[in-house]
Amino acid sequence: MARPRTTSDEAILQATGRALLRHGPGRLTLGGVAAEAGLSPATLVQRFGSKRGLLLAFARRATQGASHPFDHARREHPSPLAALRAALTAMASSVRDPEEMANSLGFLQLDLTDPGFREHAAAHAHAVREQITDLLTRAVRAGELTADVDTAALARAVQVTYNGTLILWALDPGAAPLADTVHADLDGLLAPYRTH
Repeated sequence: MARPRTTSDEAILQATGRALLRHGPGRLTLGGVAAEAGLSPATLVQRFGSKRGLLLAFARRATQGASHPFDHARREHPSPLAALRAALTAMASSVRDPEEMANSLGFLQLDLTDPGFREHAAAHAHAVREQITDLLTRAVRAGELTADVDTAALARAVQVTYNGTLILWALDPGAAPLADTVHADLDGLLAPYRTH
């Protein structure tokens, strides 16, 4: 009879995310993730097969959870633009310093060079764009944005701005906190389309 799992896959994948931010995918080891999760490396091999299998599971989870910060923000903020700002801030909240940003970009290298990871990255980017488009469309309906705005094009610009903000923030040692930088860049992008 198999012993019950005392640590869920979700908890392991959360530990993987923390370890990735600290070490990046190149320096990440199953031993490091196991220590972060309070498990043995053998348990990770049993559940995920290999480091690649663990990282693919992490990428799959990220794609499946792409809507979570947006869903939470919609519940917390009646204003669609406030919800958009909150969701993007939540997405950036795990990155605390330039080194963690660099480690996150290390995962992007996997996304761009490995077809298995690229599939998840593309799906995640598409899902995030859909969520941004939805909030911008709601903002038009709520009268926060002008009625003639092309929400699909603006959603792409928001996504590009958000990703660019993360990189430029990491390159500037004197930058304001990341949340403030995300807010300022988003507000600057949306200003010409605001109704007031």
